[in-house]
Amino acid sequence: MKLDRIIAVRNRKTIYRDGELCMKVFDASYSMADVLGEALNQARVGETSLNVPAVREVAVIDGKAAIISDFIRGKTLAQLLHDEPERRDELLSLLATLQTQIHSESCPQLESLRDKLARKLLCTDFDATTRYDLHSRLDAMPRQGNLCHGDFEPENVIIAEDGTPYIIDWSHASKGNPAADAARTYQLLCLSGDTEGAKRYLELFCGQNGIDERSIWLWMPIVAAAQTLSANEEERSYLCTLVGSGARF
Repeated sequence: MKLDRIIAVRNRKTIYRDGELCMKVFDASYSMADVLGEALNQARVGETSLNVPAVREVAVIDGKAAIISDFIRGKTLAQLLHDEPERRDELLSLLATLQTQIHSESCPQLESLRDKLARKLLCTDFDATTRYDLHSRLDAMPRQGNLCHGDFEPENVIIAEDGTPYIIDWSHASKGNPAADAARTYQLLCLSGDTEGAKRYLELFCGQNGIDERSIWLWMPIVAAAQTLSANEEERSYLCTLVGSGARF
C-alpha cells in the first residue's frame, strides 16, 4: 500500500488514496480499541440502507493503525458549498434530507447517545451546579433509539461522480434522539464559520421533519457541554456560550 497520495488531513488522522481504496491512518495517540470501534460502527451502519463506504480491512501501516475502505470518487458537500454558492439552499436541504435518512434507520448494537453524553458531562470542568442542571436536563429528554451520526457536517458527505451521496466518518455513531444529533450539526456549522448556514439548516431540517426548533435548542447546552472536552480554546469559548443558552425557549 502506498501512503504518497494525501486526500485529507484531519485532527490526528491522515486520509490517503491507493487506487480504489481509501486509508484513514490514525496517529500514535489512538488506541487500537478505538480504531476497531470506529471500523465496527462503520460496518454496522453499512448494513442499513444508507450509502456508506465498505470497510475492507483494519491494518497497521508504518506502525500506525488504519481503516481501509472503498474510495469514493467525488466531492464533499463542503467543497460543493464553497465552489457553487448559488446552490447553497439546495445543498443545505440535501444535508438535512440525508440526516433525516440517517435518523430513519436503527442500529441497536451501537452505544446509547444518552449514556455517552452523561459520561462526558461527568468529566467536564463546569461547576457542580451547572453539571447538575445539565444532567437534570438530560434525564428529562425524550428517550429514542434512532441512528445518530454524532459528527454530521458537509465534510462528511461525499457526492459521487454519479450523484450518489455517501456518508463517511462514523466514529461518533450512536443510538439516540435525532434532535440531539441535529443540535450537534448546528454547532459544527457555526464552528466552521457558517452561522447563517447553520440557521438555514435548522429551518430546513425542522421543516422536513415537522420538528419544533425548540426541541433542538433544548438539547443545545447538553451537547455543547459534552463537546467542550475535545474542543480547542476558540471552540470551547463558543460552546460555553451555548451551555448558557438553554433557556432561550
